[in-house]
Amino acid sequence: MVDTALAHPRGAARDDVERDFAFDERDFRRVSRLIHTRAGIHLSAHKRDMVYSRLARRVRALGLDRFCDYLDALEEDDGPEWEAFTNALTTNLTSFFREAHHFDELVRHLRDVPAERITIWCAAASTGEEPYSIAIAACEAFDTPTPPVRILATDIDTNVLRTAAAGVYPLERIAAVSEQRQRAFFQRGGGPHAGMCRVKPALAALVTFRPLNLLDADYGLRGGFQAVFCRNVMIYFDKPTQYTVLARMAPLLAPGGLLFAGHSESFAHAQDIVVPCGRTVYRVAPRAGARP
Repeated sequence: MVDTALAHPRGAARDDVERDFAFDERDFRRVSRLIHTRAGIHLSAHKRDMVYSRLARRVRALGLDRFCDYLDALEEDDGPEWEAFTNALTTNLTSFFREAHHFDELVRHLRDVPAERITIWCAAASTGEEPYSIAIAACEAFDTPTPPVRILATDIDTNVLRTAAAGVYPLERIAAVSEQRQRAFFQRGGGPHAGMCRVKPALAALVTFRPLNLLDADYGLRGGFQAVFCRNVMIYFDKPTQYTVLARMAPLLAPGGLLFAGHSESFAHAQDIVVPCGRTVYRVAPRAGARP
């Protein structure tokens, strides 16, 4: 994933005197309520300056004079600005083979799966490094560039999904990837594209990207996933939201399927849904898969 985080920038404005638009505690509470309802993100008080700096760009771009006018417009119309609002408040931190032990575990798991066609869901795809890492692991598990694996990669942020679908990255993004993997799965650009690389078409063909909000009541997915990667997302949800999302994910796992979480995430409060079976790896708890 994918981190959905709001870091505190250096030099952020500290009071309304230094800002183009008035932004008080009431405005911040409204933003917090709106993004929690829309995307499940919980904003703590120290995110206030970051929220202002992100959303002030939207207020300015729309030619509005007041922050409250922007929030009023959001609440009055369920239109395209909601997408821009959500994208503005999600920051994506990811890399190829982040938390590498998960991909070793995935390879072992895939080699034990008897299915002829395997599906995997990457639930927070960000700019694509994670789903492409999953695809590389699948190729290595089956020792072929065309494994019987298909990967669904979703994210709430439509901007990062466009980057992910293109599969084009600066070379420094793959600097930590082994030379063998670089040769097998990436093409280096030349001429005007020097300094860039892209994933090879055979690898890209294993991944399908689409937008999805984990707060949706119905994900519209068939399920039967042998693995679900939902990493470094739940830490930005409160416990009730985590529980709700896990309850929706659990029935989508195939029997024996694995749920991969981030290194800072723990689901001890949801042991009736998922139980640990490794280092931040979970299986569906007994009888949990029968949930509606």
